[in-house]
This record gives sequence, structure tokens and C-alpha cells, in this order.
Amino acid sequence: MKSILLTGTAGFIGSNFVPYFLEKYPEYNLINLDLLTYAGSLDNLKECEGNPRYKFIKGDICNRELVEFIFSEYDIQGVIHFAAESHVDNSIKNPGVFIETNVNGTFTLIDVAYKYWMDKPFTYKEKYNNCRFHHISTDEVYGTLSDNPKDLFTEETPYAPNSPYSASKASSDMVVRSYQETYGLNTVITNCSNNYGPKQHDEKLIPTIIRKALASEPIPIYGDGKNIRDWLYVLDHCKGIDLVYHTGKEANVYNIGGRNERTNLQIVDRICTILDEKVPKEKSYKELITFVEDRAGHDRRYAIDATKLENELGWKADENFDSGIVKTIDWYLEKYAI
Repeated sequence: MKSILLTGTAGFIGSNFVPYFLEKYPEYNLINLDLLTYAGSLDNLKECEGNPRYKFIKGDICNRELVEFIFSEYDIQGVIHFAAESHVDNSIKNPGVFIETNVNGTFTLIDVAYKYWMDKPFTYKEKYNNCRFHHISTDEVYGTLSDNPKDLFTEETPYAPNSPYSASKASSDMVVRSYQETYGLNTVITNCSNNYGPKQHDEKLIPTIIRKALASEPIPIYGDGKNIRDWLYVLDHCKGIDLVYHTGKEANVYNIGGRNERTNLQIVDRICTILDEKVPKEKSYKELITFVEDRAGHDRRYAIDATKLENELGWKADENFDSGIVKTIDWYLEKYAI
């Protein structure tokens, strides 16, 4: 049995990943280190609580003593690092927390992994030869794209982060890269597009639209609503992470995207249309759409070219946006007991 350290998996993406990974790999013990900030909840992992191969530890990835204890106590032989502060609006209000968690936390984790698995640069201890550090990042590190649909983020796109959040993630990516280049630590990085699906925090765009609509409250849309994002169903992302962790080439970056570009206006229109069918009210939910002052430094368009992942590792998204959004809305209708 191998023990793998997962960080931040009481949050949205991680809490979808853990049950999927537990079921698929009976040979792994999974250790979940999570600080349970406002964005993480153990309610997201209720289905894993009774599993003897799953262990939750409440703690901070910046706490070196704790991370060292976990490595030695559970003999950690792999890391999949989800933990991050990730809400752009919060990073604008309070950037220091993002630097601390995303940069210093990533440094602590990877430095402990290096010292536990390796005797010196480029020399793994015999028992830990195949240990890998997988860092989960974001397409926001690449900045913003033009409106030209042929203009896509690839693994070769230069970094140009525009918010304190994306700058902190770009910095953490560079820390991981440096441990690969300087010490020969086996690393991979995945950069994903906007995720959606079950268990996402209420503050994010799609849950906000659903929640506000059901409460008959104004649905806030930034600026002119024409900002474009590439939407990826969360379980498709989890399957991509699994593939890269197990079969991705060392020292490589893989972009994971859904090929589902939508403006925020298209997103809110589609959700309201579905809600009009599923939970009809006297007036259409679309009448609740309200435009609010744009976010500072709001990137206009993100879109990922996932060709490398598709061609080299055989990944393919199972959901398109039309199928994934119905599953997502159904989950939230159950959550809000509608």
C-alpha cells in the first residue's frame, strides 16, 4: 500500500477527486491535509469518512513541522497538491494570504518532499525512486487572450498573470519547476480552465447564479457580461489529473480544458433557461439578471488548448457544457432542497 498526500481536498475540485481516486485505486492510502478555511468543508467528503484507506488531518501546508511529521508518520510516496487560495475577488482585497498559502505553502510541501525522498540533487533514495510531486495550477497564470477564437493558451504560452491570485499561482508553478531543474525532483504541473460541477463554493459564478435565481434575488454579472471562460466539468478535470499523475512525462506541463467557451451572459442565460423548465415561477429567472461594476483587472478571455493531453495521454472530456450544466443544476437543486 502506498500513501499519497493530497492537500486541500475538502475544497471543490479535491472533494470530487478523493472519492473518484479512492474507488479507482484500492492500493492507495490517501492522506488529506486541509486547513478547512471558509472554502473547504468536511461535508464535501462525507462519503469517504468510513473508508479505512482515507485519513483527514486538519492543518496548514505552511506548517513545516506538521508536513514533516505527515511524511514520516505515513511514509508519503506521492503528493497531489490542490491546496490554494483561489478566489480572485478575495485576492484583490487581501493579497497577503494568497502569497502565504500559494507560494510559501507550495515551497514548504515540495522542500519537505525533496528532503524525504532524495539523498541529494538528482539522487533518489532507493525506496522512493518513483515518487512524484503533482502541482495543480490554473490557466489564469497565462493572463488574458484576444477575442480571436484561434488564440488559445498552450503549454508554451508565456506567463502574464494579472491578479494577485494568478501571480501567486504563477509563482508557485515556478517554485515547482525550480525543484525539478535544480534538484531533479520528479514533478508535473497541470493548468486547468474554469471548473464547474457539484460541491463548488457558493461564492463562485455558477453557484451564485443558481442560488440567487432560486431566491428571486438579483443575479450579479460583472461589466458587460462578455468575459469569456473555457468551462471544464470537475470530474473530467479529476480524470485528467489522474492520467497526468500516473502517466505524464516528468518535468512536463499539461493544460486541461473543456473546449467549452462561453461568455458570462451565455452562462447565465443557459442556467436561467434550465431553471425556467425545472422550477418555473411566474416570471423568467432571466429578469433577475443585473449588471454590476466590473472586477478590477478582469481578464477578458481564457481558453485552453488541451491537444497535448489529448494526443499524448489519450484524455478526453466526457461532458460538454450542455450535459455538465444540467448535472450541476440538479445537484444544487438537491442541495438547496428545491
